[in-house]
Amino acid sequence: MNEALLRSLTPSVLAVLVRRGADFAAAEDAVQDALVEAVRVWPADPPRDPKGWLVTVAWRRFLDAMRADAARRRREDLVDEEPTPGPAPAVDDTLQLYFLCAHPSLTPASAVALTLRAVGGLTTRQIAQAYLVPEATMAQRISRAKRTVSGVRFDQPGDVATVLRVLYLVFNEGYSGDVDLAAEAIRLTRQLAAQVDHPEVAGLHALMLLHHARRAARTASDGSLVPLAEQDRGRWDTDSIAEGVAILQAALARDRLGEFQAQAAIAALHADAPTAEETDWVQIVEWYDELTRLTDNPIVRLNRAVAVGEADGPRAGLAALAALDDSLPRRTAVAAYLHERDGDLATAARLYAEAAHKAPNLAERDHLTRQAARLNARRCR
Repeated sequence: MNEALLRSLTPSVLAVLVRRGADFAAAEDAVQDALVEAVRVWPADPPRDPKGWLVTVAWRRFLDAMRADAARRRREDLVDEEPTPGPAPAVDDTLQLYFLCAHPSLTPASAVALTLRAVGGLTTRQIAQAYLVPEATMAQRISRAKRTVSGVRFDQPGDVATVLRVLYLVFNEGYSGDVDLAAEAIRLTRQLAAQVDHPEVAGLHALMLLHHARRAARTASDGSLVPLAEQDRGRWDTDSIAEGVAILQAALARDRLGEFQAQAAIAALHADAPTAEETDWVQIVEWYDELTRLTDNPIVRLNRAVAVGEADGPRAGLAALAALDDSLPRRTAVAAYLHERDGDLATAARLYAEAAHKAPNLAERDHLTRQAARLNARRCR
């Protein structure tokens, strides 16, 4: 079963149902039913036209649900419009669907959560981790968003800012999470940049290119994580870096600074350093100060503490870290790193082991466990 194929087809199938008159919540349920049926049927009998098959099955499930619903009488005229199996138009509706999900009737936070779940393919757990809230809280938020848009006509697309936020979170999950969505997020952001002339759209496009350029060097041959300072910079994609820097410079020249441009500037400074030792940490701290002013995001302040530790020494970094909540994701790992830099190997080893237990994925957990073991071995010599 090709799960990647199913995931790539989901937005287009969902868009077809919405265009045919299905409200969003019912359409999403029908598409999910069709995906379950595909997992059951396709291994033994793969269709020649997967998208057409999914559209047909999803539409049938939608109609079945409507017949069982109190609104059946209002929707009976849709029965004759059931599509027949066959080739489906090769139209990319994904970006349009992102805009439709960012509906004016939803708050930006709810629109982002709904789009990530329905179109981005992220699980409720992954979305909750991105928002730093419990999974149950995010599940309720998504359910409320579905109820809000149930029955709403999707003829009022949402704003660009909400779509940018969704694409940013999809990229982040694809870059470091369980599902590879990074390339898709870059593709959609490139499309958006071609349609919308705004420096923050360009900033996000540049940020994605600069981060993605380092991807090949982020993992070793055994799948283990390679920290930025230890990466083989010869494996970085110089074409993507050059493109990202050019896009960023053009955006910054417009003097309308936003958070994505600031993040891209930090990524560009990392990409510009020939070696880790030559990184301009002082300028990176200055950009984090700008970013903190723009967002006041706790993750930004956590990353700033790391930069301060590099620019002004580990004790300065620990002082910046002390102001942050202990429950902040990856705070313990940052504390371990700064304590190691300060020469306190016992504390660093203990904190690395503690951070490993809190790690959001297996690769990060293994990396932190190895760091703890490395320091414990050094202490025993």
